[in-house]
Amino acid sequence: MLEAVGLSSREITVYQALMTRPGADAARLAADCGMTETQTAGVLLRLVQDGLAVRHGRPPRYEAAAPDVALGELIGRQEERLSAAKTEMHRLTQLFRDAGATQDEGAAIEVVSGGAAVALRISRLYDAAQREVRCLDRPPYPQGQFERPAQPARQRREGVGYRTVYSREALAWPGRFQGDVLAGAASGEQARVRANLPVKLVLADDAVAVLPIPADGAESAFVIRSGPLLRALAALFEHEWSQAVPLVAGPRRSPDQLDQPDERTRSLLSLLAAGLTDEAVSRALGWSARTTQRRISALLQELGVSTRFQAGAAARDRGWL
Repeated sequence: MLEAVGLSSREITVYQALMTRPGADAARLAADCGMTETQTAGVLLRLVQDGLAVRHGRPPRYEAAAPDVALGELIGRQEERLSAAKTEMHRLTQLFRDAGATQDEGAAIEVVSGGAAVALRISRLYDAAQREVRCLDRPPYPQGQFERPAQPARQRREGVGYRTVYSREALAWPGRFQGDVLAGAASGEQARVRANLPVKLVLADDAVAVLPIPADGAESAFVIRSGPLLRALAALFEHEWSQAVPLVAGPRRSPDQLDQPDERTRSLLSLLAAGLTDEAVSRALGWSARTTQRRISALLQELGVSTRFQAGAAARDRGWL
């Protein structure tokens, strides 16, 4: 998906429309994309700045840059950033392992073994947070469970902000989206989505982090309390957050907002905006493949569009996302 190289859904929509209408102006593209002319002009400016479009003439008209060149450059930049992040993570992981012998409570780095012990440390982390809890959330989950405390425990922490980046695989995990993610969003959690995440991570303020260790068999995690390692993990979270796509389910309907979508449609829009495939949407919502395809077709027809990208832009214009 093109979101992986940092393009927004509107930028993708306008770029694709521009491919089919070379030399079009902002007004023509706005009509094609279901956006205002002002919105389209702003998107075109960003596309030109990123090398995805060329502007010429007066009044200005636009040509799409060749995807293999323009997108290839964006992908190359993203690959460089990810390669640097992976190299740093390998270095940090080795540092974790070298420090694993230190087990006392006052240690800056501690290794915790056993599923119950890991769950207890994460629960304590939530209880200790004073300002914000930040999470990178991805499978696998021990024994099919999620490492985070149940939603009611998070709701009790008034005054604490929550930001979570989910991998697409996490959203597609059976029961996860409806049973936990939507409940978190309803209680004020800010949620975003990435195609993939390098690690699972939970951070409380800038004071402590729990980093589950991927391994076969016994469950374990690193608990990091201070120093450059904690700052590096916080920086990793902020990097993933800045690159992630917002996951917004939209406000609940009230009687005087009859044009707002129902609960199922809002959930479907959120997952489509996050870039999930039909199969992943089916797993997340517990629908059959046929039901998913039928609901997507009905949604596109209701919005008067023909593609998912256009559906996302139209839904945002209506205030549905």
